[in-house]
Amino acid sequence: MKKLNFKYHVLYPVLGLLCVGMISCERGFSDDIEFATFPNNPDIFTDAPVGLTDQFFESFDPAFGANTEGFGTDDNVAFEGNSSIRIDVPTPTDPDGGFIGGIFRDRGDGRDLTSYDALTFWAKGSTTAVVGTVGFGTDFIDNTYAVSLNNIELSTKWRKYIIPIPDPSKLTQEKGMFLFSAGTESTNGVGYTFWIDELRFENLGTLGQPRPAILGGLDQTAQTNVDSSVSIIGLTQTFNLANGQDVTVTATPAYFDFETSNPFVASVTNQGLVTVEGSGEIDPDTGEIDNTAVITASVAGVQAAGSLIVQAVNLNVISIFSDIFANVPVDNFNGFYTPDGQTTLGGAVNENGNNIIDYTLLNFVAIEFYGREGSGIQPIDASEMTHLHIDIRVNQQVNPSDTFRIEVFNNFATGSQTAGGFNVSGNDLASNEWVEFDIPLSSFAGLNTKDALGAIIFSSGTLANVSLDNIYFYSEN
Repeated sequence: MKKLNFKYHVLYPVLGLLCVGMISCERGFSDDIEFATFPNNPDIFTDAPVGLTDQFFESFDPAFGANTEGFGTDDNVAFEGNSSIRIDVPTPTDPDGGFIGGIFRDRGDGRDLTSYDALTFWAKGSTTAVVGTVGFGTDFIDNTYAVSLNNIELSTKWRKYIIPIPDPSKLTQEKGMFLFSAGTESTNGVGYTFWIDELRFENLGTLGQPRPAILGGLDQTAQTNVDSSVSIIGLTQTFNLANGQDVTVTATPAYFDFETSNPFVASVTNQGLVTVEGSGEIDPDTGEIDNTAVITASVAGVQAAGSLIVQAVNLNVISIFSDIFANVPVDNFNGFYTPDGQTTLGGAVNENGNNIIDYTLLNFVAIEFYGREGSGIQPIDASEMTHLHIDIRVNQQVNPSDTFRIEVFNNFATGSQTAGGFNVSGNDLASNEWVEFDIPLSSFAGLNTKDALGAIIFSSGTLANVSLDNIYFYSEN
């Protein structure tokens, strides 16, 4: 394998939402102005890199565990021609880094990719394995039009992979030609090799049934204070391939056109940042204030599934875990009391772009915020709060006799803590559906809300698979 020179960059989230400033001018462009055009060369790697930077492979930062020693070209293996890209995926304990990943970037000012509808390549592995992420649009500059396809399955034979472009008309000057990131999660820590060849953009003309989505395709509601903001997440685009298979990519907000139904309540930027502007206007028919706005989006004229219903409210909020409000720091979302018989696994995860807490094998589990092991996390002063809000989804059959118990603790780090408990009946829960609860803190018998809070403990003797979201204390002004 030929080793290649490389650069490395700090490992930020691949699809980080980066704001792009827009400048307006009073005077429009002259009809005589000719806008710059850029090369439309679709090839990235055939027998050699095509039009890429001298370093070719630009790695993620080794300081974050990226291995820079496993990338090169192989003159003995190829799908077509005489050479291919070879990537040696390291073991988690490799002293040079436990995963490998980075990008290929265009050498010039970018390429015009508007005449193509997909990035394609051929790949095979030394063993069957799953590559965590492949994509394009990440250039380590602004990543405006980044797209990723997660968890592609490798075969030991050459296979073609297709990454659809959500809206090709956006890619008039793209520098991010390819991205990949691979570890050994699918091989139980055993390193392996995979090869990539014939990497290029194509106009397949066979992609059909575009189905964009925001918020994972769900209709979600957020009660939010005036002047607060929340980002639209869970942005995807799905196409049907010629073989009948659906493929779903994750995309940045720049591919989406966002709209608000009520700008007097909420605005939304082209980066999907929703800001509550006011409490609304009086409805002339009812005389009541309309404090609701619905945020929707589309891609290339196709309406996206999912919406955000924003309700402007006047709340004091202390958020433990939510995509709606800014969260206070906590020690953990699973304290792991294994010596005390805890079996619960899991914690915070991303589910179709929505951050949730997912627990399996639940018997009891704690979210702690008292400064465990000197973390410096402070207990929560909830003395002015009146309610605990929590969304619960039971991922199994629910029976009326089931109980999900919520306990809130004072001063959890001391020997004098007090606790208050509240039982949620199985009659109030649903199988595989989210149910919202607003529980008065006065319902937690024995809790002294005048003392700082240190932990929330969840337990059940019968419900072993439970997901939680939007956990916050609040009071209405």
